[in-house]
Amino acid sequence: MRKLAILTFQTLDGVMQAPSVPEEDFSGGFTGGGWAREYWDDVMAQVQVEAMADPYDLLLGRKTYEIFAPNFSNAGPENPIAQKFLKATKYVISSTLSEFDWANSKCVSGDIPNEIRSLKNGEGPLLQVHGSWELIQLLLEHRLIDEYRIWTFPIVLGAGKRLFPDGTPPERLELVKRLETASGVVMSIYRPLGAGNG
Repeated sequence: MRKLAILTFQTLDGVMQAPSVPEEDFSGGFTGGGWAREYWDDVMAQVQVEAMADPYDLLLGRKTYEIFAPNFSNAGPENPIAQKFLKATKYVISSTLSEFDWANSKCVSGDIPNEIRSLKNGEGPLLQVHGSWELIQLLLEHRLIDEYRIWTFPIVLGAGKRLFPDGTPPERLELVKRLETASGVVMSIYRPLGAGNG
């Protein structure tokens, strides 16, 4: 059986929408995109060590896939993240995409929670979710997350898609690791406690 982890960047008030570039996600009238850029180098160096060193496959929502694919599919060997992504199997949650230009990409459709349970019950490395807000909400609803890898940035935006919006099912978590960067970004890794997981 394989585990499923989410890797998320969020502001101090919990917003995870469009951290990397302003045009990443304007939905809901969001205008604060790109809020993580000034911290990017320190954080990504830490992410590579703490969350991307071991083998993993990717589980991505369609929108995140469409952002990642053109940025990483043609990157050269000087980009270690792109090389990790290239080797990973990329499971893409979509009812509209049928063809994928990015190598090792597969569509997941139909009864998504059951399809993800089947992936988790199969053989293979860790399943890791990057971004993919809508997918994370589904995973939270069905208690399919085995580990939360969260980087919290010292920024307050006041609006945007939150990792844990109102209505998120209650859950107790155990903190298993905490680190911070010189710029004040805090990495927290949590695992759920109790029954009903997975």
